Amino acid sequence: MKKEYFQEPSLYQNTVIVENDEEASILYGSQDRHLRLVRDAFQVQLVARQGLLKLEGEKEQVDSSREVLNKLLEIVRTTGRLDLEDVEQVIVDVKNEAGGEVPSRLIDVFQRGTFIKPKTEGQARYIEAIRKNDLVFCIGPAGTGKTYLAVAMALSFLKSNRVRRIVLARPAVEAGEKLGFLPGDIKAKVNPYLRPLYDAIADMMDIGHVKKYLESDIIEILPLAYMRGRTLNESFIILDEAQNCTVKQMKTFLTRLGTKSRVIVTGDITQVDLPSGELSGLIDVQERLMNIDNISFVYLTKADIIRHKLVQDIVDAYEA
Repeated sequence: MKKEYFQEPSLYQNTVIVENDEEASILYGSQDRHLRLVRDAFQVQLVARQGLLKLEGEKEQVDSSREVLNKLLEIVRTTGRLDLEDVEQVIVDVKNEAGGEVPSRLIDVFQRGTFIKPKTEGQARYIEAIRKNDLVFCIGPAGTGKTYLAVAMALSFLKSNRVRRIVLARPAVEAGEKLGFLPGDIKAKVNPYLRPLYDAIADMMDIGHVKKYLESDIIEILPLAYMRGRTLNESFIILDEAQNCTVKQMKTFLTRLGTKSRVIVTGDITQVDLPSGELSGLIDVQERLMNIDNISFVYLTKADIIRHKLVQDIVDAYEA
């Protein structure tokens, strides 16, 4: 029987020259995180050795990543420094020039080697709004990544020391008077309502870090009612399921905003669980704050749903 052997085509290669160790250290970033951003953005292999960066992969991706690295080297040689945001922006610019994927910003979280990125145009607008505004409202159906991307951005801000702590809050509307019938102390009683926030964090940070940060209150997850009377400075604050806030609760929450803080409010105004006749604070706030500077409203749609494909079918069915 005749045997035929096929040799797989070799991957395209190119190189970038780095002049000295100091330049390399700035370009590569702490623990090579700048290089990892470029690698993950273009799906190329990067090997650094003796002043050379060797790139390997598909030709178009290698050429684009080489262009990014050369632009970053220009920044290093001009300013003597390189920020994570510089790397992200150059990646986006090069992808846009090449007519590549949806404009996006990679989000550097705590899980080693893991970067979160928006997967739709709506999600990309959401991330951009968070970067540019102190207060962002994100409204959309289930499965669009409202909470997940907000948590990713919060961890990114914490990791880069742009905030000192993260505060995650949720109204426990369904609990109401029934809290007293649940077993355990108050923390145990409200824990089921806060579980989705724990789950999002656990996806992006190892369990040891999660436990340490929760114990030291660097990350705080709490029912909305516990926000009263506090002023939160240098914090990244997320209010999830905000459609279940009353108008008064929304006002109380928004006035907790302190200096150097950022607030993200997420919710789905089609799933309000408030008592009949009670106006949702998330519906009310759109008219009140829509035209104020440094406040952004982002609306996600069924096109932004990224859960199991059945989720979109389910949303369609209920709308019908």
